[in-house]
Amino acid sequence: MSDIKAQIREFRIGEKIRGLRQHKRLTLQELSDLTTLSKPLLSQIENQQVVPPLATLLKIAKGLKVGIHFFFEDESNRQNFVLTKREDVKEDESIPRPVANDVSRPYTYHSLAQGLRHKHMEPFLVEFEGRDWDEKLFFRHEGDEEFLYVTEGELDFHYNNEVLRLRTGDSIYYNSSQPHGWVAVGAQKAKAVAVLYSKE
Repeated sequence: MSDIKAQIREFRIGEKIRGLRQHKRLTLQELSDLTTLSKPLLSQIENQQVVPPLATLLKIAKGLKVGIHFFFEDESNRQNFVLTKREDVKEDESIPRPVANDVSRPYTYHSLAQGLRHKHMEPFLVEFEGRDWDEKLFFRHEGDEEFLYVTEGELDFHYNNEVLRLRTGDSIYYNSSQPHGWVAVGAQKAKAVAVLYSKE
């Protein structure tokens, strides 16, 4: 079994959410009120039936008053660095496609600093599928910033009323409190390194 499969098993996001919610003595309904996410969706996430997209995970983190890094860190890890080898991140072993609001998100993501504690940034390798743009793909999260560098293919970045085309080697840094979303352009998938910074 590869390292990435072991990581996905070890860092079960839904179980971490449920454990922290219960530790804070919150009901699902109370967490729903704090995050504006539906109670059924939260239940599906906690039971590992749905993988939350990053924007949804950020809402849950804010509702539980933790950084997004909480879901990818290992409290027993005392290292000052984490090395992720390219062979540890394989397309056929990616985290399943995230779903929110009954819409399959056109990407999968892999944490590139999984296990490391006390991070201020959360880096991901993101793989985007080509598809038609849908307004339901817009999302936003207050008080956060993001950076994205395209390593392969082309992406259309929808930001408010603008559409920006990013090609291999292009990058963008933006305030993620504005509505934004991504779709790959063309026949091939697109890949990018994304770094999320949360001020909380």
